Amino acid sequence: MPTDIEISRAAKMRPIGEIAARLGIPDEAVEPYGRTKAKISLQWLAGRRKGPQGKLILVTAINPTPAGEGKTTTSVGLTDGLNRIGKKAMLCLREPSLGPCFGMKGGAAGGGYAQVVPMEEINLHFTGDFHAITSAHNLLAALIDNHIHWGNALNIDVRRVSWKRVLDMNDRALRSVVQSIGGVGNGFPRESGFDITVASEIMAIFCLAEDLDDLRERLGRIVIGTTRDKRAVTAADLKAEGAMTVLLAQALAPNLVQTVENNPAFIHGGPFANIAHGCNSVIATKSALSLADYVVTEAGFGADLGAEKFFDIKSRAAGLKPNAAVIVATVRALKYNGGVAKAELGKENVAAVHAGGVNLARHIENIRQFGVPAVVAINRFATDTGPEIRAIQEIAAAHGVEAVICTHFADGSAGAAELADRVAALADKDGGQFAPLYDAELGLFAKIDTIAKRIYRADEAIANSGVRNQLHQWEKDGYGHFPVCMAKTQYSFSTDPALLGAPSHHVVPVREVRLAAGAGFIVAVCGDLMTMPGLPKVPSAEGMRIDEKGLIEGLS
Repeated sequence: MPTDIEISRAAKMRPIGEIAARLGIPDEAVEPYGRTKAKISLQWLAGRRKGPQGKLILVTAINPTPAGEGKTTTSVGLTDGLNRIGKKAMLCLREPSLGPCFGMKGGAAGGGYAQVVPMEEINLHFTGDFHAITSAHNLLAALIDNHIHWGNALNIDVRRVSWKRVLDMNDRALRSVVQSIGGVGNGFPRESGFDITVASEIMAIFCLAEDLDDLRERLGRIVIGTTRDKRAVTAADLKAEGAMTVLLAQALAPNLVQTVENNPAFIHGGPFANIAHGCNSVIATKSALSLADYVVTEAGFGADLGAEKFFDIKSRAAGLKPNAAVIVATVRALKYNGGVAKAELGKENVAAVHAGGVNLARHIENIRQFGVPAVVAINRFATDTGPEIRAIQEIAAAHGVEAVICTHFADGSAGAAELADRVAALADKDGGQFAPLYDAELGLFAKIDTIAKRIYRADEAIANSGVRNQLHQWEKDGYGHFPVCMAKTQYSFSTDPALLGAPSHHVVPVREVRLAAGAGFIVAVCGDLMTMPGLPKVPSAEGMRIDEKGLIEGLS
């Protein structure tokens, strides 16, 4: 079988204007970025969003493993499959971050014959959205230091500036830095650091904003630190929100591309799900719902992170009602959860599938807590055997859902047609009773504890007095109704990445909490999670080059 990049390059892409026309988007609303990608006018889309709305389908998965799950690939395959069976369907994905592309994870454009294209451009600079977000974030950082340098009229406490800088690259050396050294002309020295761009609050705001006005208002509410008497200082106090909005205005329009089979896809925004809310933009999702009868979207990492945040943060904020959920699982990943070493995953081991199947079962139970009907997609690998596949189907059936075999990686839409048929029927029934996990008026630490107990199956969440006092203060300041964005490892239901399967009776230690006043949530950092990742020992970047024909090699 050809490689992903070979399939991408061989795809017969249609001019992006043709893809837009299929959705009823006129030429004047399409701003092309070359022949195969474009931004769609926010003004035109705003008028469309008042009409009929399609069905919303969330694709999520079991906890990620080195064995691979294929959540994005399944999202693409399902969209192609829905169109194959005669449904008007559209895809909504996040934009890839350069950090993982050049690090360990690779790109995020799908794989095999279930890809979005042009793959290389999507995985690299795309339409420049991430650069705009990085620039807007760092503009605010520069304005903070500049204000302090020129007299500090706001009386900002330089010891309590919480706004770091960002870079869209894995770089552990920047996690903690000392800045402004070298003399009085360079400002006031202080400790600071960098986060990765996808962890920026501006990325979260970008993906939750309903329109340009909402974006500007949210940017103004960002809290960058406090005064010496501990009063919050905002971006609006620094008169920063106008310029930040200018940098983000063009990026806020969603990006239209296509799948290998020429079906439409919005790819817009890209927060990580382990350190951010992990969902594509509200603008893209709501716009797609006005353009198609079925919209397939995904949330990052396993359902304990991405799906929980999709339901409790994005859906709550945007008033979305998911109609169905797809939980992606693989034989290989379940065997890994069952204790099989990566090198042995190609050998049949039904007992290990059953042992690791507790992870899938836990995710099924969790999705049910939100009242959303679900189906399991078995993303089949060539080494999977019949007994192993049947084991997954038995696990799913025991928990009241159907498990459907998919071969979209190798067969494109034909390999996802059966899944598409089941998902469409599930969404059309509209039998779900969607509701977030917790009430908005619940206390902030009680929300953290609820997620820890009901989603992670912990005995409790724990935090020191400093964390608890900070949460109480934010409640007094009027932020108590905010949802909580849990930042923890994606590899386990616990905060220990080595605890695979479905651990219970553990504790969730909350190391620190952060206020994202503009985004409208509280971040609870659990365990040893870092908001600036590092590169692996052998990063993907080492294998990338441009060949003699001018083509990129090593990008996956």
